[in-house]
Amino acid sequence: MKKQADYSREIAEIQRIKSQLGEKLLILTHHYQRREIVALGDYRGDSFGLSQRAAADAKARHIVFCGVHFMAESAEILSGPHQTVQLPDKEAGCWMADMADSYVVERSWQEATKVLGENVITPIVYMNADASIKAFCGRHGGLVCTSSNAPAAFAWGLERREKVFFFPDQHLGRNTGHQMGFSPEDMIVWDPSKPLGGVSAESLKRARILLWDGYCLVHTRFQVAHIEAMRERYPDAKIVVHPECLREVVQMADAAGSTDFIVKYVRKASPGATIIIGTEINLVKRLGAENPDKNILTLHDSLCPNMYKINPQNLLLSLRHIGKKNVIHVSESIKKEAGVALERMLAL
Repeated sequence: MKKQADYSREIAEIQRIKSQLGEKLLILTHHYQRREIVALGDYRGDSFGLSQRAAADAKARHIVFCGVHFMAESAEILSGPHQTVQLPDKEAGCWMADMADSYVVERSWQEATKVLGENVITPIVYMNADASIKAFCGRHGGLVCTSSNAPAAFAWGLERREKVFFFPDQHLGRNTGHQMGFSPEDMIVWDPSKPLGGVSAESLKRARILLWDGYCLVHTRFQVAHIEAMRERYPDAKIVVHPECLREVVQMADAAGSTDFIVKYVRKASPGATIIIGTEINLVKRLGAENPDKNILTLHDSLCPNMYKINPQNLLLSLRHIGKKNVIHVSESIKKEAGVALERMLAL
């Protein structure tokens, strides 16, 4: 792995190309990107906020998304016909998104509706999923959500039908259900590797929220023991975690919220405050650098290796082959149905 100092030539050329292309180029960087990539971006934020930014920028012809594959897909779905979307490394995927395969989701849906009947379940998909799953939800009367608007999306779904089937992160789904006042008995985990998700027909009929058996490897690394150890060392500190964390971790934290929530939480904290954060390590380190008047600590080091695949070398390669290399393509049929699910979220 090259050290940051070794990228000076690539960074200089990236800046030259950015200057040359001007408003025709838009570089988007997710919160979890390494520091030198964030410094080269035009905007940083969470996955959907960046996709919206791309869609709103009519002057940009070339959108380079420094994130992971499903994020670039969302930007492509929302982009205009005059725009191309590139991902510097197409191997930058998402383990959690890969846990919900479109064929398996469709098969599970058929199993569940065979027992429950039609028009009983609203499918809701987390933004962290492939375009095909977003299209599935659009096709079946559902919508997309983010970690910040999941409660509103769940409420929307339950107003229309009796139950919600949430893909692919069981922990965000469980934490959202708890936040809305649902009991553990109201929620069941659907294991797609087992017949009828590994649950009985009776429990399926009784449940209000069906949770797909998926999870984020970054956020499930945080454990209760980490919180206990940090509480002992820093008794006056505040602990804030992402809602993709385990339920017991969220319960023990002082606050939980999306990446944008965590960024704002740190910014609003009083000078001298000690804040311990349970999310991806690149964001935690950057928040520490940007808030030197506060003591910012990581709950436990947890790196997303897929986010880390984006570096100045492959970003430069994309810019040298602007509009041609690692272009993200979403079929028109998928784009149309996924767009419906995204528009329903925007209408909340």
